[in-house]
Amino acid sequence: MKHLVLIAACLLALAGCKNNGTAPVDTPSGVDYSQVAVPDFSADSAFAFVERQLAFGNRIPGSNGWSRCAEWLATQMRRWCDTVIVQEFKAELWNGSTVPGRNIIASLNPAADRRVLLAAHWDSRSWADHDRNDDLQHSPVPGANDGASGVATLMEMARVMSTMPPSVGVDFIFFDVEDQGAPEWSEVYDQDTWCKGSQYWAANRHVPYYSAVYGVLFDMVGTQQPRFTKEQISRSFAPGLTNKLWNAAAALGYDNVFVSQETDPILDDHYYVNRLAGIPMADIVQNSGNTSFFKHWHTTTDDLDAISRESLRTVAMVTMKTLYGDYPHKR
Repeated sequence: MKHLVLIAACLLALAGCKNNGTAPVDTPSGVDYSQVAVPDFSADSAFAFVERQLAFGNRIPGSNGWSRCAEWLATQMRRWCDTVIVQEFKAELWNGSTVPGRNIIASLNPAADRRVLLAAHWDSRSWADHDRNDDLQHSPVPGANDGASGVATLMEMARVMSTMPPSVGVDFIFFDVEDQGAPEWSEVYDQDTWCKGSQYWAANRHVPYYSAVYGVLFDMVGTQQPRFTKEQISRSFAPGLTNKLWNAAAALGYDNVFVSQETDPILDDHYYVNRLAGIPMADIVQNSGNTSFFKHWHTTTDDLDAISRESLRTVAMVTMKTLYGDYPHKR
């Protein structure tokens, strides 16, 4: 992530944004989220998916670990989803080099007209430019929380949701080349060097004229001290959905994690999905307040010790309660 707080051009774009009118963005009347039936999410299974991703090594685009992880992700998602599409592309990085990219799109009920999009990025960052040790700032980041946590949570959600499908089509997208934006030491300041996979997908969707009722992005959702706030991109493009997610969290007793606080905009994949694809998408993204996103962000210590099973489960439960509250499983 890329987390420059968004620059003026992005803020100007927000001024003209609006919901596309298709989303049931308000809380359905009479829904008690604590009573909404959802499949049983296994935090241990999700943690194992984090562990497996890290076992491939760094998921830097074009590397051996990246290639093997992509194949594994596609294979796993084929076990639970009706279709899996691997969208290959080329991305130019901040330094002029070109890397391969693979967006992985897995779908439940692909024939359904109404769809919900759930996404995370699966690449790991090439440079630990926030590491306290200056000698390590050109080293790769393990990416346990920043990358693998969101992917693992979606994988476990796909696994359990396949046994209890909601009454809507669901697309799980793992965006690539999200975290290869210009490092701090490069003195390059260009927001579009981030989120290359979502930029490509928004301009070249896997299904012609694809759209979704709404989308939810997971980023850094596995930290030991989870704290998610209502950042400005989510509030501006998907205000009703954002409030609905936070209302569901409060109903489940997670209001100390999904904090009802409005915070500055964050440049993440949801910006391009909102802005370029016109799909209202909210971002569930770690915001630790006084320590940037989390203390291991873009460092060599973003490893398994940074991951909490309960954090993965909290995010999954809030999202599934919201989704199934809108689109219950029909027996």
